[in-house]
Amino acid sequence: MSELEQGRNLSPRGPIGLMSRVYKYVLPEVRSSLNLWRQDAQGIPDPELRKQALASIETKQFHCEGGGIYAAGNLSMRHILIPLIVAYQTISDYLDNLCDRSTSLDPADFRLLHQSMLDAIHPDAEPVNYYALRSEQNDGGYLNKLVRTCQEMIRQLPGYAAAAPEIHQLAVLYTDLQVYKHIRPELRESTLKEWWEQEGHRAPQLLWNEFAAATGSTLGVFMLFLSSCDPGLSEASAASIRAAYFPNVCGLHIMLDYLIDQDEDRAGGDLNFCNYYDSTEIMLNRIASIVEGARADVRKLPENSMHVMVIEGLLALYLSDPKVSEQREVRSVSKRLMRGSPLTRLFFFANSRWIRKHLY
Repeated sequence: MSELEQGRNLSPRGPIGLMSRVYKYVLPEVRSSLNLWRQDAQGIPDPELRKQALASIETKQFHCEGGGIYAAGNLSMRHILIPLIVAYQTISDYLDNLCDRSTSLDPADFRLLHQSMLDAIHPDAEPVNYYALRSEQNDGGYLNKLVRTCQEMIRQLPGYAAAAPEIHQLAVLYTDLQVYKHIRPELRESTLKEWWEQEGHRAPQLLWNEFAAATGSTLGVFMLFLSSCDPGLSEASAASIRAAYFPNVCGLHIMLDYLIDQDEDRAGGDLNFCNYYDSTEIMLNRIASIVEGARADVRKLPENSMHVMVIEGLLALYLSDPKVSEQREVRSVSKRLMRGSPLTRLFFFANSRWIRKHLY
């Protein structure tokens, strides 16, 4: 292996190296991959499915771009990681749109739709009609193609067998969340609390809404995709990687997402996990505690510099969002979370603003 190839296999050591890879490789290739899915979505025969597929790409592109960061951890495998991450995240975003703006409130429908996310991570699973329990049926093969793309990429990851049990566990929790958070509004909170009583032992330090938020992140899955590039990955190593990401890094990711979406979710009648604290002060302290927990967890990883940057990048990405300035309470929380920020976070904050201004 040449010195250049060895360098491409190594995680970036600092924020400048990471952003260099993001600008040169990740953003252009993620957008190229998304454009192909946009073309497929434009050909979906059913008008409602087409509308939601296109909307998920247009409004949630940054989810794929954020996930694509993990391809910067092994550039020589990005031809597998980027299509895989984009396809898996596109399934997630598309189904979230379908369920958020659903013509159905049937939990069995939501579970069947999300079976696609479980099939996508099992290379030998045979896709089925995921729309069988809803009126909209004809997507022209769009969802099945997304599933098969994930499977095709996963088959090329040499260490995937070791990571598969951990990825499956995260995907099952994600699927459960999507079912319970989209059922009839009056049942959501009680059902989520019952679920937390059964599964909360996985993260005893988190409150029910924080546990639910942690299960809604795909970052742990993407990190395990990256780890699966290593043919020597063991099941023990995969378990330690999952533990470093779930629950705290994953929880931080989604709590920040909900933090900035409070007005939007209120207008849409959508559940928001930041609305279950007794005060803004308690919410701030809880998020700050999750930040510290996430930092402590990733420091246990042998190559932890990239994961420390992920945490600072999450804070920078969400707290630099224009939606922050439009909400007085969120603006106050953001200022307090950003107070005393390390240089790395400020660097990512500036880059996040530049990307939004010049690349969107």
